[in-house]
Amino acid sequence: MPGKDKAVLTYKGKSYDLDVLHASMGPDVIDIRGLYRDAGVFTYDPGFTATASTKSAITYIDGGKGILAYRGYPIDQLAEHGDFLETCYVLLYGHLPTHAERRTFERNVTYHTMLHEQMLKFYQGFRRDAHPMAIMVAVVGAMSAFYHDSTDIRDPQQREIATTRLISKMPTIAALAYKYSIGQPFVYPRNDLDFASNFLYM
Repeated sequence: MPGKDKAVLTYKGKSYDLDVLHASMGPDVIDIRGLYRDAGVFTYDPGFTATASTKSAITYIDGGKGILAYRGYPIDQLAEHGDFLETCYVLLYGHLPTHAERRTFERNVTYHTMLHEQMLKFYQGFRRDAHPMAIMVAVVGAMSAFYHDSTDIRDPQQREIATTRLISKMPTIAALAYKYSIGQPFVYPRNDLDFASNFLYM
């Protein structure tokens, strides 16, 4: 958030006041967006080692200190006390789910794991020795042709639908890619299994 603090840069005898943005985590940031316009100069920071490229309320990373946080929650706590779907919920909604929110989210994910039957034909277009990741990328890309009711990224409800579908269907897409690569028949997801168990089952 912008504060009253300023950083002063002196260049060729002229001073430039730069806003200091205060972060909720990590170091403060000097806002240099107007520097080229005002002073006709760029900054030099190979590899963005000291540059924040965007504001994020979702992820904080400090690789040097080994810190990764989602929505302010340290990743080690999420990994130790939660699971994949709970972490997805935190990323999407910004807070840990209540018991009721967790059940609703889990149900929405569970009942969207099945792929459209025509999508299964995509797999047959690949060689059996194709890398499963390449197959997954292609099938995920094709999803918008089958689920085109949720492609307006400016609409929060459509983003939520598309995100839930992607979370739901990724284990199915991955499992089918694996089964195809080893020449075994596809196994469909089951609604009576939890997220991880369903993936292992398929």
